[in-house]
Amino acid sequence: MDKLKIGISIGDINGIGLEVILKALSHKKIVDRCTAIVYGSSKVVSYHKNIVGIDFHFQSINKIEQANANKVNILNCWQDSVNITLGKPSKESGQYAWQSLDSAVNDLQNNKIDALVTAPISKEAMHLAEFPHPGHTEYLTQKLGSKESLMFMVNDDLRIGVATNHIALKEVAPTLSKDLIVQKIRLMNNCLKMDFGIERPTIAVLGLNPHASDNGVFGQEEEELIRPAVVECKKKGVMVMGPFAADGFFGSSQFTKFDGILAMYHDQGLVPFKLMSFGKGVNYTAGLSAVRTSPDHGTAFELAGKNMADPSSFLQALFQAMDIAQSRKDYEDMHANALVKRKKETEDVLAGQEEIPDETEKGN
Repeated sequence: MDKLKIGISIGDINGIGLEVILKALSHKKIVDRCTAIVYGSSKVVSYHKNIVGIDFHFQSINKIEQANANKVNILNCWQDSVNITLGKPSKESGQYAWQSLDSAVNDLQNNKIDALVTAPISKEAMHLAEFPHPGHTEYLTQKLGSKESLMFMVNDDLRIGVATNHIALKEVAPTLSKDLIVQKIRLMNNCLKMDFGIERPTIAVLGLNPHASDNGVFGQEEEELIRPAVVECKKKGVMVMGPFAADGFFGSSQFTKFDGILAMYHDQGLVPFKLMSFGKGVNYTAGLSAVRTSPDHGTAFELAGKNMADPSSFLQALFQAMDIAQSRKDYEDMHANALVKRKKETEDVLAGQEEIPDETEKGN
């Protein structure tokens, strides 16, 4: 079986992205399991390699068709000399992060790679570079032509998605709607089946207000938006419950009973996730036509150039990308085989009917 091709965008060149990439790819098991293609620049990679000080060998290529399945490949997206200012976001670092990401996503769209792992970007640097999206999730959703996506934080059996992504807290309530919550529940349900191989997933939905509003005492969103969305999805066969009060839900370990959890806003989901999984978690963008994962940390400018960054989360993101890409292939093969089987059964039935004599012709 051919190894999966995993593309890697380098993120901000002034952060810890390339440090964790190099440390993660130095594990021999990575080259054994996949063909790794890093979208960036051999010069920039060599600069960071000297800082990390590890025995790291790579092949420099200019197009993906030159990739060597038995080596780490650095695909040169630019030849310019780059001004690296470790620990500081800049317009230049944003521009090169964007260029790396664009090149990788173009190959992802054209099925030249099987999955994408993105190193952290700086939202400040991307803003300086006039990147027109709040973050990776929104960019990939638009670029890959998806109607909807879900930011899904994953670590083993803990999987938390958020109904609203990177928006100000004051905008959360006006953004929420019954239809939006229904979309996110359905998307999570499909993702758990297709990407994680869970045949009948169970999903918990959190409330928006303290104590899930205590029957309307602290707000109406639970009764007017969230509960109706849960009921509608239940009627469609989704095994979903809620809304739950978020504090008690996590405090009592009730979260361990569910395959997926839908939070209403960013910090409601990511604070408990990072408390339990920081350094081991993976950010997965569910609902896209292609597979994309990333580590659960940011650029960590304060650690850049100090050779102190932990590659564990990036390594988990690599393995998760491989696992999900393979799970999708298996799911598609299974359903394709089921369609072929049903078609054959239908043809057999129709063929059998043709052999039955027409009773109306008897006696003529």
